[in-house]
Amino acid sequence: AMLDYPAIMPALHLPVQSGSTEVLRRMARGYTIEEYKELFDRLKKKIPNITFTTDLIVGFPGESEEEFQATLDLVDYCKFDMAYSFMYSPREGTPAAKMADQISSEVKNERLQRLNEHLNKWAKENNEKYLHQTVKVLCEGKSKKNADVYSGYSEENKLVNFVGPEGLENQIVDVEITDVKSFSLDGR
Repeated sequence: AMLDYPAIMPALHLPVQSGSTEVLRRMARGYTIEEYKELFDRLKKKIPNITFTTDLIVGFPGESEEEFQATLDLVDYCKFDMAYSFMYSPREGTPAAKMADQISSEVKNERLQRLNEHLNKWAKENNEKYLHQTVKVLCEGKSKKNADVYSGYSEENKLVNFVGPEGLENQIVDVEITDVKSFSLDGR
């Protein structure tokens, strides 16, 4: 659909949860890392400018250091543009809440920090290509943090904060990118 319909932006949220097929099996996800990577590669080949976001959980019951390393390896393979990363927490009534080998908070916290270091690295590197480029941005309105700055999203679902004349809300505007961060772009 992204190839056939220009109105569909080249950005996809493709949740994975873990880089370990064994952890995915324990989560009852129904797919393997090999299948996920095959889909990722196929989409990347067909739509080279596609951006990917995902969901990742660290510290699922029984997650070994090797299984966690598989998640870091997947992040380094996919180089996600952004991810929602979480520490596993038991939910009452779920099978996982009753599983043995619950991971300590200290280990989960340390793993989340390591994961976020990898995610931040790739997000920033992915954003570097936008520096000094002009991108189309759907202006949603003034930034929540600064009333002198607009905020909106590019076609690739990149958060863009920018300065411009009054009255740009709800318009698609061309924005020159002047600075990049891990999870947002600045421009004018």
